[in-house]
Amino acid sequence: MFKRSFHSKDRAGKSVKPSKRSFRDDQKLKLQQKLASPPVGSTLTSPIITLVVGREPRIFAAHENVLSLSPFFAAALKGQFYESSAKRVALPDEDPQTFSCILEYLYKGDYYPRMLYNKRHASFELEDAQDPQNLGGRGSFNEPTVDIPGAGGALLKDTVIYCAAERYGLDELKRLALRKQGLQSGITVDVILRSARYAYGNTPDSDSKLRAHYLALIIRSRKIFKRSGTMQMEMEIGGSKLFFDLFVAMCNHVDDIVDIGNSRSPKTI
Repeated sequence: MFKRSFHSKDRAGKSVKPSKRSFRDDQKLKLQQKLASPPVGSTLTSPIITLVVGREPRIFAAHENVLSLSPFFAAALKGQFYESSAKRVALPDEDPQTFSCILEYLYKGDYYPRMLYNKRHASFELEDAQDPQNLGGRGSFNEPTVDIPGAGGALLKDTVIYCAAERYGLDELKRLALRKQGLQSGITVDVILRSARYAYGNTPDSDSKLRAHYLALIIRSRKIFKRSGTMQMEMEIGGSKLFFDLFVAMCNHVDDIVDIGNSRSPKTI
């Protein structure tokens, strides 16, 4: 059976001032260790690479050795995407807001909103979670959803970042995005299903984390989903491996319940 991705104890409690410790600290230390002996010199002396991102291009700049922490960019800087004379990489199919989070992670070990540890509740929470109006944050960047062209509506931001991390070979970022998504709540059925479809369309069949997270989420919230007209419409449309996987996961869930029952009072179903 698919393992549950998150535990309820990971969810944030009442609003309190978070401690200074964050998940970012460990990630930043790991990145700094990787940069300690960079192949192209220190970060300050490493060449600056220009990145042209999106259909309506936005320009980003980053140090070559920081980008090279990603296997994708390490190869891209030597391949067809790289204009060596201009030190420029073109990424026309990437979403600029998503790419901004990727760069922030490569430099800082986290992306906004950061994941902070709340000592009082012994749990993690997202930065500015105690500030519902985000008066001290970065406005829309704290929204749990993003709009990606062609997606048909809003998607969960952490799912989009997870899929980008998959493309760029950043396994630690995938783990971080998955943990952050587990801290979100109050997400509507249509956003969950649309994000699940996006996850299935942008991860390999071998993915055992993000896909399983969505399956477990739907099963746990089955009373809501089975009454949802959106769920019915999505299942009738089909076109995604999501629903067969969901069927298998539900069968496994029923089998587990039967096994527990049989262990107490043998019977069959």
